[in-house]
Amino acid sequence: MRRREFITLLGGAMASWPLAARAQSSRKKRVAVVQGGLLPGDADGQAEVAALEAGLKDLGWKPGDDIMLDYRWPGAELVSVRAAAKDVAASRPDLVVSRSTPTTAALMRTGLPIVFVLVADPIGAGFVHTFAHPRGNLTGFSNFEASVGGKWLELLKEAAPDVSRAALLFNPQTAPFASGYLRAAQAAASTLGMSVISTPCNSPADIDNAVTAQARESGGGFVGITDTFLVEHHDRIVQLATRYRLPAVFGTRVFVQSGGLMAYAADYPDIYRRAAGYVDRILRGTGPADLPVQEPAKFTLSVNLKAAGAIGLALPQTLIAQADEVIE
Repeated sequence: MRRREFITLLGGAMASWPLAARAQSSRKKRVAVVQGGLLPGDADGQAEVAALEAGLKDLGWKPGDDIMLDYRWPGAELVSVRAAAKDVAASRPDLVVSRSTPTTAALMRTGLPIVFVLVADPIGAGFVHTFAHPRGNLTGFSNFEASVGGKWLELLKEAAPDVSRAALLFNPQTAPFASGYLRAAQAAASTLGMSVISTPCNSPADIDNAVTAQARESGGGFVGITDTFLVEHHDRIVQLATRYRLPAVFGTRVFVQSGGLMAYAADYPDIYRRAAGYVDRILRGTGPADLPVQEPAKFTLSVNLKAAGAIGLALPQTLIAQADEVIE
C-alpha cells in the first residue's frame, strides 16, 4: 500500500513539475532601459535601442512577447535622472540597461542587476572592481578609450592646420572621467605644436564663455568630449562654433548631425548590439559579476562639409577619405 502511495505521489510530482518549470521559464521578463542623457524622440537614441532589440531578436527573444522593454528617457538633468532611477527601483524589473555614468550612479544602489552602456570609467566611478572581475551586480560596456583624446587633437590639426590652441570642454559632474581624455590630448598636443586648455563648464553660460574666449585670438579651436551635459546643449555649442568660425571636434555624432564640423566616437549602436548578449545571459541565470566589462570595438569618423564651408574651412581630401560618414 505504501509502495502504491509512493508511486502515486511521485507520478503526481513528475506530472506537475514540468508544468511549473514551463510556467517559470515562460514568464515574461521585464527589462528597464534608462536612456540617460537623451530625451524621447532623439534619433541617435532610437538607433541605439533598435540595435538592442535587434540583438535580442537574434538571440531568440521577442520584445513585447517573452520580454518587455520599459524605456525611460530622462535627459541629462541629474534631478530627472535620479527621479527615473527611483521609478525603476519601485518597479523591480528583472534587469536594467543603464546609459551613461550619471544614470548608472543613480541606479547602482537599487540592488538590481545592471548592464551599463556608454560608461567611460566604471572603475573610477565605483561601479566595478576590475574589468575582468566586476564583482557586485553591475557589468557592461565602456565607451572610453583614453587615446581618443589624442585622436581628437590630431583630427582637429588635420582639419585646421592653423589651430594652435584647443579648449577641452566638459562638465565635471557628468564627466568625472575627463582627466583621462585631457592627459591623452596634452600628450598629443606636445607633438603637434599645440596647447590644450582644460575648460570645465557647469552651466550654459560657462559654455558661452569658453567658446567666446577661444575666438578672441587667432588659432583657437575646441574639443567637446563625450559628456551627457554637452550633448544636452549640442545645438547651442554648434551655433557658437559657427558664429565664431571655430573648428571643433566632438566625441558624439549628434553634433555633426546638428551642424558641427566633425566627430570621432565609439559606435554606439554596436555597443548596444553587444549589450544584448549580456542581457540574454543574465536573464538566463549568469551573474553580472561573471561577465567582464568590455571596451568599444568600433569607432566612426563623421564630417560635415556644409559646416566646414560655414566657417570658411576646406577639409583636406585625405581627411574626407577617412570618414565613415560625410554630410554634404
